[in-house]
Amino acid sequence: MKALVYTGPEAMEMRDVAMPTAGEDVLIKIEACGICGSDMHAYLGHDARRPAPLILGHEGAGVIQGGARDGERVTVNPLVTRGDCEYNSTGRENLCQTREIISMPPREGAFAEFLTMPAENLVTVPDDVPLSKAALAEPLAVSWHAAKLGLGKLHMAADRSVLILGGGAIGAGSALCLKAMGVEEITVVEPNDARRAYLEDAIGLNAIAKADKKYGIVVDAVGYAATRATASAHVKPGGVIIHIGLGEDEGGLDIRYMTLQEVTFVGSYCYTPADFKETCDAIFDGSLGPLDWIEERPLVEGWQSFKDIRAGAVQAPKIILRP
Repeated sequence: MKALVYTGPEAMEMRDVAMPTAGEDVLIKIEACGICGSDMHAYLGHDARRPAPLILGHEGAGVIQGGARDGERVTVNPLVTRGDCEYNSTGRENLCQTREIISMPPREGAFAEFLTMPAENLVTVPDDVPLSKAALAEPLAVSWHAAKLGLGKLHMAADRSVLILGGGAIGAGSALCLKAMGVEEITVVEPNDARRAYLEDAIGLNAIAKADKKYGIVVDAVGYAATRATASAHVKPGGVIIHIGLGEDEGGLDIRYMTLQEVTFVGSYCYTPADFKETCDAIFDGSLGPLDWIEERPLVEGWQSFKDIRAGAVQAPKIILRP
């Protein structure tokens, strides 16, 4: 089969690779797969968990090949957990210490024609939902999980205004998820002029170039020292910082302010199977809007897509690659 293979820092190429063997899993013909920020980190050589050569991509959707569910359209939950550990048995599967995710060894990713996954990781997609939109389930589930965490940690009497740092798919998705959960005041900080205009014109979000006041919840969808500093500076006393981004490991937080003002800092990683299913339901019933803020490209142009994202030349929050 054909696959887009990461071969080293800022290097990718289309290759002929061996077909995956289903075994106890299900074989899926991939029809759409989004480019994630973590794919970009790997592409830049910044993720030791994703060594070259490797097939990246974990935001996939496609059609089951063979078996009892042959022909079924599905979206893929890429997080695989096994066993009955303390986290799996209490509905916190995203914290399982033996978890695996496609696009990290030992599991290859979905920038390929075919992929195998456990049957329980596949959610059926209605016929009226394009698979390119169904592929948004994974990044939107990240945002859905973070939104639930943030609102759950906020004091019942606290201000529910939200500042989101970063207008990529996770930031834009967080805004849509919070809106679906009843939050009315949401502001997205996006320094890229073209991306900011796209967020306003195409998605209807309130997007600004620089944070201007304090908010009850700040979502850091970037994860750099600079954005953590912004989060510290613009969260209200008693507020909540939700940290999703994995840009860099250290720096930025004003621990003294957070301590004296009782600011809650919460790391948010992935999602549970329940979160993933709730997100799919919200996609399918339209609660998250038309989800037309994607740009579709053929997989053979994947290498150029990574270059364009690297150069800041992509307005849409998400590029979807189609084999």
